[in-house]
Amino acid sequence: PPNPAVSFPAPRITLPAGPDILRTYSGAFVCLEILFGGLVWILVASSNVPLPLLQGWVMFVSVTAFLFSLLFLGLFLSGMVTQIDANWNFLDFAYHFTVFVFYFGPSLLEAAATSLHDLRCNMTVTVQPLLSDNQYNINGAATIFAFVTTACYGCSLGLALRRWRP
Repeated sequence: PPNPAVSFPAPRITLPAGPDILRTYSGAFVCLEILFGGLVWILVASSNVPLPLLQGWVMFVSVTAFLFSLLFLGLFLSGMVTQIDANWNFLDFAYHFTVFVFYFGPSLLEAAATSLHDLRCNMTVTVQPLLSDNQYNINGAATIFAFVTTACYGCSLGLALRRWRP
């Protein structure tokens, strides 16, 4: 039988659960991550992905980070973090560190894909630019939002680092 005298300390959560999470800087940054990450996803997809090798990774990271950020925010909004016994400060830090590292690479890849605008490709008889002007504009916007999203994840990482004391 379990010993009633032995009690385990409740996990310390420094972020509020429920709608109060939206009143914190961390909650605001997670909302911005979702917003700007969704824009990256939409913009890259709407450019018809002319460079699938580069932009496929951008799409994978942006969609995955978008979904996990929604899940992360949903756990806090629903109050489930108080029901799940975990070190949420560490999980917050680990999540934002991982996504920051993984989002920085696709930001560079999207910038590289956009910079190939004037690359000429031999398409049967005529030589055409790799990206049309419309694709160039869309990829330029996706590049900007990818770096803005990376900065949001970096800010969340900094806030999580301040909360997490190993």
